[in-house]
Amino acid sequence: MSDAASRATLPDAIAFSGNRLRRLSEKRSETCVADALADTRTTAMVIRDGRAVIEFAGNKRRALFDLAKAERLGGKRDSAVLLGFDGNAPVLAMAGDTPPDDLPEPFKAVDFRSVYMQGLLGGHELGALAQGAALLSWHATHRFCSRCGAESRMADGGYKRVCPSCNGLHFPRTDPVAIMLAVRGERCLLGRSPHFAPNMYSCLAGFIEPGETIEDAVRRETFEEAGVRLGRVDYLASQPWPFPHSLMIGCLGEALSEEIVLDDELEDARWFSRNEVAEMLLRRPDQGLRTPPRGAIAHFLIDQWVHG
Repeated sequence: MSDAASRATLPDAIAFSGNRLRRLSEKRSETCVADALADTRTTAMVIRDGRAVIEFAGNKRRALFDLAKAERLGGKRDSAVLLGFDGNAPVLAMAGDTPPDDLPEPFKAVDFRSVYMQGLLGGHELGALAQGAALLSWHATHRFCSRCGAESRMADGGYKRVCPSCNGLHFPRTDPVAIMLAVRGERCLLGRSPHFAPNMYSCLAGFIEPGETIEDAVRRETFEEAGVRLGRVDYLASQPWPFPHSLMIGCLGEALSEEIVLDDELEDARWFSRNEVAEMLLRRPDQGLRTPPRGAIAHFLIDQWVHG
């Protein structure tokens, strides 16, 4: 394993990647959630509408609570999914039903992006949050069987839905997204989408389509968005991205051409030198052109190219 790939596993390098829970997927059973709900060691996080409930106690922040507290904060037992085990203690995620403004002090419902950008949770809890958010989002949007339309039920601790009408089986989805840094000599290609924060340039990215390899998706998206042809493509790192359930697959691509032809997805794209990007990595939002913040896989890809 390369040094870059090894460092990519550190939770402080790529947000949402520090999940240390033992999933024990081969041992999930029909009773595993019920067993966890009956276990006094169980902890749970509460998630509602893209927000995690966090306790702000002095300088400490936490999103995992004992079951009694999780329920007082709006966690619904019938929505619980089993994330895994911290040692031998089960860890659940529960959908919440308490409006953010009704939470008591010192608890707040914080959107996922702010949680990681403000460093409110450690890598372990942040990784578990990505897992729980993806599962709960999938259940909320896939209540009915896509084969016959009947209402399905949760099974296997939240990792399957079963249709009682046609016996159809449905499994959680993860949407793969290729995110890539195109490089040519001492320069790399960065672009701006209209929805980006002011002055921010980032890697290009796009969903991988059915029947498409990661490498082909990297080449296709780079050409479609910026008109640049790529040759060799190397995988570097990945990032769970709970907006709502994507897996960002980070790659480096060798550019075979330099002329940029923008499509309507980008408002700008340009080539930057290694020295220019090194300065951009260090800048605050008010200091000129910059890269995405630390924790984003785009930041990691750019940083590895600059310093690798």
